[in-house]
This record gives sequence, structure tokens and C-alpha cells, in this order.
Amino acid sequence: MTDTHDLTERNADFAANRFLADLTINPSGNIMVIGCVDPRVDPTHVLGLKQGEAAVIRNVGGRITPATLRTMVMLGKVGQANQGSRHAGDWNLVILHHTDCGMTDLAPFPDLLAEYFEIPADELEAKAVSDPIGSVHVDVEVIKQHIRGSAFLVSGLVYDVSTGLVETVVAPTPLRTE
Repeated sequence: MTDTHDLTERNADFAANRFLADLTINPSGNIMVIGCVDPRVDPTHVLGLKQGEAAVIRNVGGRITPATLRTMVMLGKVGQANQGSRHAGDWNLVILHHTDCGMTDLAPFPDLLAEYFEIPADELEAKAVSDPIGSVHVDVEVIKQHIRGSAFLVSGLVYDVSTGLVETVVAPTPLRTE
């Protein structure tokens, strides 16, 4: 069983051998990944991201909820306050869903899901809770409706927990500027 002692020992190894002191608050790869909290689907490992390359937001299902949008606004303000560390190029927002997601187990709890998405329960079917490909399409559309910018792209991926492979469901798509 992993305990706090194990974690602090692992941290000491990290600090001694892999810590990078020159990282900036803005990701070096101009990437933000929104993914699920499922421990099988750590975006940094699944996508081969380097330390400091991407901002990663994880929540239940990796879904774009009103709370996720509010978090993104806050992170945008932090990025603006630290413009000196922003790297040139387009900003890439990657939505990463996966097969065998625990969100499917929440389908029998429509009131809980409705609260999570901040919508009436009779609108839940439109969220494609039990379909990772459908849910990526839904969430990309939410991003396209709420985020604007000439140098922003959104894409959608689905990770297969049985093969370890990622499928591109929505290719990088520019966001509207108006």
C-alpha cells in the first residue's frame, strides 16, 4: 500500500534526479489537456508529455462542464499575467476521453449528473455520457461555443484502455474569432 512516507521518498528522488527548476508557469507546448481522473488515463503518460509541456485539467469523465470553463478562464488570466513566459504559436486545447469510463456507471444517477453538468436532467441524453466518441464531439462543440481566439485550436481524442492507443475523433479545429 502506498502511504505518505512512500510519496515523500519518491518526491526526494524526483527532486534529486528529475526536477526542472527553469520551467515557466505557461506550458512550453502551448497545450492544455482536459482529461478524466481515472488513474489508467494519466494524460502526461498516455500522450507522452514532458514535464512543463502542457497544462492538464482532470475531472470526472474529462468533461467540459461550466466548472471546467470557469477554471479555463482563471488559467487564462494566470497566463496573461505571465505573458513573458508564453511561447509563440497556436494554443492547442485537447479533449481526452476514454473507453470504459466510470462516468458510464453514473448513468443511473441522473440528478447527480444533471448537477455536475449544471443542466436539467431531461437534457442529459445530449451529453452522450456512455459514449466516449459522442462525448468528445459534444465537448468540442461546447468549447467552440464558449471559447474564442484566432490562435486557438481544439481537438478531441479517445484513449482505448484495452489497447493503450489514442484515436483522433476531432482533428485540430480553429476556434471562431468573433
